[in-house]
Amino acid sequence: MNANEILDEMEKIFPNAKCELYHESAFQLIVAVVLSAQTTDAMVNKVTPALFKAYPTAETMAEATVSELEPYIKKIGLYRNKARSISNLSKDLVETYKDLMSLAGVGRKTANVVRSVAFDIPSFAVDTHVNRVSKRLGLAKYNDSVKKVEEKLKRKIDRSRWNQGHHDFIFFGRYLCHSRNPECERCPFKSFCKKDKYEK
Repeated sequence: MNANEILDEMEKIFPNAKCELYHESAFQLIVAVVLSAQTTDAMVNKVTPALFKAYPTAETMAEATVSELEPYIKKIGLYRNKARSISNLSKDLVETYKDLMSLAGVGRKTANVVRSVAFDIPSFAVDTHVNRVSKRLGLAKYNDSVKKVEEKLKRKIDRSRWNQGHHDFIFFGRYLCHSRNPECERCPFKSFCKKDKYEK
C-alpha cells in the first residue's frame, strides 16, 4: 500500500479531519500553534478564548507585558517560556514582516501549520502524531529526524494532498493509533504495521 492509498484509508475513518485549534485569524492560529508545543490542542483551546478576547491582534498582544500574558496560559506546560515567545512574536509581527520561521517561538512545524491552514500553501507539518504514524506505517525509518520524515512524506504523497494529509495523519494518530494502547483491531494497516518490530 503506497502513501496515497494509506491516506485514502485514513480519510474513510476520519472524513472531517481538520485543525482543531480555535482561531479567528492567522495571528491567532500562529499563537495557538506556538502554545500547543508539548501540550494538547484541547488544553490550548481551554486557555485561548480568554487570551484572544483580551488580546485579539498582534498589536494588542505586543502592548502587553509577559507578566500580563502569563495568567492566561498558566494551565499549559512551559507557560513562562511560551508567554515570552508569544509576546516577542507579536512585537516582531508589528515591527516588520518577516519569514515565518524567523519569528520568536516559531519552528518548522508551526510555520508549516500556519502556511497550510491560514494561507492554503501546500505544506506537511510533522508533529508527534504524524511522526509516530509515519514510522509505524513504514513511510519513514524509526531513526529519521522530524525534518527527514517531512521530506519523505512530501516525496511519497501527492502535493495536492499535503494540507489535508497532515490533518488525516493527526486524527489517525490522535484518535486511533495512540502512542500507548493503539486500537490495532480497528486499524486497516495492521498487516504491515511496524510498531511491534521497533517499539518494546
